[in-house]
Amino acid sequence: MNALARPAPFDQPATPRTALAVHNIEVVYDHVVLVLKGVSLEVPEGAIVTLLGANGAGKTTTLKAISNLLHAERGEVTKGSITFYGEEVHRLSPSELVRRGCLQVMEGRRCFGHLTVEENLLTGAFTRKDGKAAIQRDLEMVYSYFPRLKERRKVLAGYISGGEQQMCAIGRALMARPRLVLLDEPSMGLAPQLVEEIFEIVDRLNREEKVTFLVAEQNTNVALRYARYGYILENGRVVLDGPAEALRDNEDVKEFYLGLSATGRKSFRDIKSYKRRKRWL
Repeated sequence: MNALARPAPFDQPATPRTALAVHNIEVVYDHVVLVLKGVSLEVPEGAIVTLLGANGAGKTTTLKAISNLLHAERGEVTKGSITFYGEEVHRLSPSELVRRGCLQVMEGRRCFGHLTVEENLLTGAFTRKDGKAAIQRDLEMVYSYFPRLKERRKVLAGYISGGEQQMCAIGRALMARPRLVLLDEPSMGLAPQLVEEIFEIVDRLNREEKVTFLVAEQNTNVALRYARYGYILENGRVVLDGPAEALRDNEDVKEFYLGLSATGRKSFRDIKSYKRRKRWL
């Protein structure tokens, strides 16, 4: 069994446990700016759930509210609750939340450029107390999913490609032995082929290592192909949610996020000049 593996399927209850539950939260910056307005969502254990929306919709703020990183940006959760495996966690420190198995892979990859790839990965194990042998086993597990990182392990992270940096950031998170990973915009700035590769690895980690993912993503097309369930944010509110397959078939989602309509694919000129009228608003 791999180091991150969870109990076999016959040991698990028929109904998945709720790993994360966000209930009706509001987030305010600088005591004035209301950014999230009653956001609620659930992430079942062992699932990939995606949080969709345009830039500025509130996806990153939602993830930072969950991972307790808002205070660094003068933000705070002023209403609602966030529970991780049934325990309220929105008042815990970020480091304590990491110890409990919930951590965020930040937008923009955020590798330590002056450290090697392997040193970056080992920083993810900083909070662990299970010994060098266990950490080494997990490092080899990470290399098995990201063989390119093993080839580049002695190279400074600041000199590797954007796709390799994204792999390094995800691998670093895995070194903390997470139960839930909050993955923020993994496709940002990457070529389509690399985006597919990253999401395929996320899918494998979910299936083989039983790691739960909440993925915030603007690339609706690829996110809905790998996720089980999706939430769409607009202006700090959840305006639509449902199984990924249902969202892919939804005409509004097709038109406003995939560039498709009943008459086929829209051109950029059509989308630019079209006044957006969503039936859900």
